Amino acid sequence: MPIRMRIPWRPAAYLLSGAVTGVVLFTVMLLLAASGTALAPVLVGLPLLAALALSGVPYAAVERRRLRLLDPEPVADPHRDPDRTGITAWARTRFAERATWQELGYAVLAATVLWPLELLAVGGAFAVPADLLATPLLLAADGEQANPLKLHAVTGYPAALACAAAGLLLLPALLYALGPVAGARAALARWLLTAGGTAELAARVTELTTSRARLAAAFDAERRRIERDLHDGAQQRLVALSLTLGLARLDAPDGSPIADRLAKAQAEAGQVLESLRELINGIHPQVLTDRGLPDALADAADRSPIPVRTRLDLPGRLPESAESAAYFVVCEALANAAKHSGASGVTVTGGHDGSRLTVEIRDDGRGGAHAARGTGLTGLADRVAVVDGTLTLASPAGGPTLLRVEIPCTLRSLPLRSE
Repeated sequence: MPIRMRIPWRPAAYLLSGAVTGVVLFTVMLLLAASGTALAPVLVGLPLLAALALSGVPYAAVERRRLRLLDPEPVADPHRDPDRTGITAWARTRFAERATWQELGYAVLAATVLWPLELLAVGGAFAVPADLLATPLLLAADGEQANPLKLHAVTGYPAALACAAAGLLLLPALLYALGPVAGARAALARWLLTAGGTAELAARVTELTTSRARLAAAFDAERRRIERDLHDGAQQRLVALSLTLGLARLDAPDGSPIADRLAKAQAEAGQVLESLRELINGIHPQVLTDRGLPDALADAADRSPIPVRTRLDLPGRLPESAESAAYFVVCEALANAAKHSGASGVTVTGGHDGSRLTVEIRDDGRGGAHAARGTGLTGLADRVAVVDGTLTLASPAGGPTLLRVEIPCTLRSLPLRSE
């Protein structure tokens, strides 16, 4: 039972407000149905009937707010936003949603069945104690007898006061008894208001997954474009600048100040060129695009500050998104191993079983890796999740650490076979 159910006035307020909104809903739906049916032959009633069909939408919104009286957890709105602004686009979207018709059914149930039951429950909880409490007053007004609850006659004040005391004790008991009733009513409302949005929620999840994949693909394409621009533009100009400085240095007299300055400038250009190459590799390595994941990981292993052995059994090229995700996960894992693990060696193995790429990174370090410690594991998991993959980490204290990546994908192309 929610924490708010322990406060007796909340169930009473929930049921009483449900009875009030139910009466209003019944009146509105009855008027819309009667007037819409009567005026339908002259087409004036058609908007009224349409409003009747949509009456469950605002009522369901009110019900979601009323549920907060008992349960602090909000009920999500299952409706999606229209593609355009305006009442016509809004109505078209609502009529096409399953949740709208689910909420209409709930509104009909509330207007015909639920509100009388709510009113009966609240009325009984207050009317019975109130009748008993009023026994002394009724006896004084009549002068001879009072009939509490219409069950027996009370002719004396001692019996009348006993009835009042019983009513005083019965009031909080009945108020607390409203808790289970209100809880059952709220559970029914929550179930009916969320069941209708299951299809829409699934559609939203599918749409978000698709849009995330599109954004990831667009991001990778942009990374490759930037890499090509830097490789074919800035890098080539730096190479040309370094060559020009080298030729100018040959023409300068040995030991002269100008020769020393040219040598220093050439060395600076070489360092900038090396930094640019590292930047290009970090954005998107050309070897990954040209030769695939095994050669790209071998290149990353050569650049690692600790020894790395790679062994990947891939029968062909994978989709670019899968190759990119696996490459950068391995690179980040190698960087983490070099910085935090104290490992003397790392082994990278992987393969493809026809539907899934699997890559494992194992080091012989001290272990104890955890995502909450800021070692970049959360970012790795997010990168893998973009391509619907999973990341599993086993890193007991004392090591070793095993990072396993699984990415569902099919082969994009097979390697060419020589005749």
